[in-house]
Amino acid sequence: METPARAEARPLVVDLDGTLIASDLLIETAFSELGRRPHSLFEMLRALARGKAALKHRLAEPVDFDPGMLPYDPEVLAAIRQARAEGRPVYLASASHEKLVGKIAAHLGLFTGWFASNEITNLAGEKKAAQLVEAFGERGFDYIGNDAADLPVWEKAARTFAIRAPARVRRQLASKRAEIEHLPCPRPGWRTWAKMLRIHQYAKNALIFVPLLTSHHFTMEALTQALLAFVAFSLCASSIYILNDLVDLQDDRRHRSKCNRPLACGAIPLMHGVVTIPILFLSAVAIAAMLSLPFLGVLLGYFALTTAYSFALKRMMIVDVITLAGLYSVRVIGGAAATGIMVSEWLLAFCMMIFMSLALIKRYVELAARRDASLPDPTSRDYRNSDLEIVAALAAGAGFNAVTIFTLYISSDAVNELYTRPHVLWLIGPLLMYWIARALMLASRRLMDDDPVVFAIKDRVSLITAGAMALLVLAAI
Repeated sequence: METPARAEARPLVVDLDGTLIASDLLIETAFSELGRRPHSLFEMLRALARGKAALKHRLAEPVDFDPGMLPYDPEVLAAIRQARAEGRPVYLASASHEKLVGKIAAHLGLFTGWFASNEITNLAGEKKAAQLVEAFGERGFDYIGNDAADLPVWEKAARTFAIRAPARVRRQLASKRAEIEHLPCPRPGWRTWAKMLRIHQYAKNALIFVPLLTSHHFTMEALTQALLAFVAFSLCASSIYILNDLVDLQDDRRHRSKCNRPLACGAIPLMHGVVTIPILFLSAVAIAAMLSLPFLGVLLGYFALTTAYSFALKRMMIVDVITLAGLYSVRVIGGAAATGIMVSEWLLAFCMMIFMSLALIKRYVELAARRDASLPDPTSRDYRNSDLEIVAALAAGAGFNAVTIFTLYISSDAVNELYTRPHVLWLIGPLLMYWIARALMLASRRLMDDDPVVFAIKDRVSLITAGAMALLVLAAI
């Protein structure tokens, strides 16, 4: 190509990953593939051994790739449209694979042409700079980039634009170029990070304290052990939440509320999420090892089961909700392992049933939302929209089975050893039935949160019901 003679006709070249989109297609396609076929990890490693270009070629045709759902940066789009309004050609230049770049360019319809990687060449750094110089000449183009890989390209550009550049890259760029225009973009604050870690979900880990409460074993040592176990489970859970978000990026972007999750909407770079996972997990393991080996075993089992859920089990009908119920019950077992308290079989059976009910209500809410929006059957779950009624029936059955187990428990000899007035506990049964029935009714009326546990924590009636149950337990002691 010839370099345009007039400066105002100088091409604008735009990077893709981290610039035009607040995401990274290599990370997205890798986790998408792992989510569908976990064993493909070995294929990816073999491809990577042949070079990064070979890996990108291996991941070039993800099943769920939709360019319309990507988190495009409004500032970069505005710069592109302004350049087009000035009569300047605009090119997309990316290290991502040509198949993906071509789909994005075709979707936006804003580019004069595009440059991308192929099976042989990874178009990044010096290679991208060389190709752009060959096409437009040195100082024959303006360039918008975001990371260290763009430094060689910025050196050859006439005007330099940067967005989301890390502080280290900003310093390096400033030492090479006198004039740099940094496009504005929001930086993630602590609230954004808290949302990615799902700190509000830590309330679920309060189940670790259940063995202490049911056994009336209140000592400072036991409370300290349970608190450390709570921290370990919270850190481990956050690492899994991030992993699950990486696997479900495309599905989350199509969801009415999950589309606002920090990784899905691009508020936090995907690489930051990838790096955070091992930090959280290893911190959790260190705390667990400090407590006891049995508790460490429970935590590792929880991590393994949750990972299996993220990559495979959540796509299996009914197996997914049984797994979710088991993961809640594992928290109770973890609390027992951390404090050395024997957990009752009655308690475990009750937990499995009540959390099976809640997991089914969660699926009911998801299916109801899809049916109301006239969306097709979910591709990431082995359910159909027509399963709505049977899911509701199973949720009701599991919930009222939990009530049955509770009444059998308070009729057992074990209760007489712990409570002086065990007959008071019978009043908890009607409260449980009321709460479960009300949750089902609210879900049917489309008034239930996506996560029934989170709903219960925020719902005033649920909190009053839980408080009444707690007062009845105290009265029975």
